[in-house]
Amino acid sequence: MENLVNIFVKSVFIDNMIFAYFLGMCSYLAVSKTVKTSTGLGIAVIFVLGFTVPVAYLIENYLLKEGALVWLSESFADVDLSFLSFIIFIALIASMVQLVEMVIEKFSPALYSSLGIFLPLIAVNCAILGGSLFMQERAYNNIAEATAFGLGSGVGWFLAIVGIAAIREKIRYSNVPDPLKGLGITFIITGLMGIAFMGFMGIKL
Repeated sequence: MENLVNIFVKSVFIDNMIFAYFLGMCSYLAVSKTVKTSTGLGIAVIFVLGFTVPVAYLIENYLLKEGALVWLSESFADVDLSFLSFIIFIALIASMVQLVEMVIEKFSPALYSSLGIFLPLIAVNCAILGGSLFMQERAYNNIAEATAFGLGSGVGWFLAIVGIAAIREKIRYSNVPDPLKGLGITFIITGLMGIAFMGFMGIKL
């Protein structure tokens, strides 16, 4: 249990998708104008990452890795389908995002309209694919660890986009120089938040 908490906390604060790897920046910058829309997109990202990473773990370990198909027959012990991982992960993410899009459109048309094109673009959000690829690279021992990592990565992305949205709402009333208004000041604030999150690297997990 302690190991799962460590993985979760590390993926939220230390290996934050935005501030450590700068993944998913397009949606992060474009949708973070208001806290309401940022919250909706952030929750959608948590849901997608929390589902796709453990499912990708199962696919990786029981279908794609060398010897993963041995549960079918000993004759498949030398079969290695890992070259299909990119295609399979992208197909998994796309189908999951389509499901999330349908649910949001059904139950919250206003949020669906405000998110616009960036909701289906979760399917090509590099933070989502990065979650599955990091899971593959780090070779977690079981599905619980993969799930903790997926949920932690989603929560980290959620905190990043909601945090920057809250700041952007406040700085509308600040005296920002004209050349820096909009994305200029957002980039600067993102860099400062990234430096602040580097402080969590001192946590011993």
